[in-house]
Amino acid sequence: MMDLANLREEIDRIDGELLQLFLRRMRLCEQVAQHKKEHGLPILNRAREREILAKVQEQSGELEPYAYYLFHDLIELSKARQGELFRGPSRIRSQIERALMGGEEVFPRAGTVACQGVEGSHSQAACEKLLPRGNVMFVKTFEAVFDAVESGLCRFGVLPIENSANGSVRAVYELLQKRRFGIVRATNLFVRHELLANPGAELSGIRQIYSHEQALGQCSRFLASLGSGVTVTPCANTAVAAQMVAESGRDDCAAIAARQCAALYGLISLSDDIQDSDNNYTRFICIAKDPAIYAGANRISLILPCEDKPGALYGLLSKVAVRGINMSKLESCPVTGRHFEYMFFVELEASVKEQGVLSMLEELESASENCIFLGNYAVV
Repeated sequence: MMDLANLREEIDRIDGELLQLFLRRMRLCEQVAQHKKEHGLPILNRAREREILAKVQEQSGELEPYAYYLFHDLIELSKARQGELFRGPSRIRSQIERALMGGEEVFPRAGTVACQGVEGSHSQAACEKLLPRGNVMFVKTFEAVFDAVESGLCRFGVLPIENSANGSVRAVYELLQKRRFGIVRATNLFVRHELLANPGAELSGIRQIYSHEQALGQCSRFLASLGSGVTVTPCANTAVAAQMVAESGRDDCAAIAARQCAALYGLISLSDDIQDSDNNYTRFICIAKDPAIYAGANRISLILPCEDKPGALYGLLSKVAVRGINMSKLESCPVTGRHFEYMFFVELEASVKEQGVLSMLEELESASENCIFLGNYAVV
């Protein structure tokens, strides 16, 4: 048996041969793509892929799984190169090109913006962070935020989309899928929760607590510590909960809300920092009706439906992996009205201006029916 130095020398020699063979194969794939273009043939040829992979499986012996995935990724790279050179117009390319034309050099600091809730809400704080000189309009529901932007009443809308402790806000993702608005900006907001009540109230006397379901989930340990004698009631918004408690005048009910709501609604804090985690952040997105990609965009959001069959998700993710792009989020969600079918919320750390990213998105669109490009934006 060869010693380690000789083994590595032999591996280096083989790697050199592999590289030259790989480059030669890619040049041949370019010629194949040219032929397909001239004869009106599609880049995708599933029968040819199955033929190659079946041959690999037959000839690889005990190393078959490794050889299979090597050649699977090799095929993906070949299709990616063909797509970069000769792919025709696609829906996602047209959408992104419009967005690039629609974006200003720098994201605006002013404009009318809609958010769900009332004065003192976390959504309002996110609006003020995203648009420091913005004119905030409050509406009652998440869908009403979309309606305000759709009608032109507001240029932007701000919505919570994910919490570090309690996960995604599914209702917002469902509206993004349904309404097809674009994400143009996002921000992470540190969220502190306090238990607020009317003056004179005491923690031992509280029998009912109101808040948004996300806030209730973020304070689950505190709520459990209060015992079974306390009723927890979800409502539309944390600030709405504070407003309800203030208007009730009762000393046996309280709201989980932000500290600023105490001053706004004449309440006192019975307990502060009651969130489960000291690292409690909520991500808020800024949506717009017209697509736009502003300077500094480095995050891409997608919704990817996926077939219910072995290897389907891997087939989608490999298109991202072979380009060395980091996937910062992958979350499944059942497709409404479909039996055990799922779609995936995906976030990539990339810009559509980077080489190969647009062709990758086109491949994902081709491979995943009803793929939705939500936007390319910066998180501030």
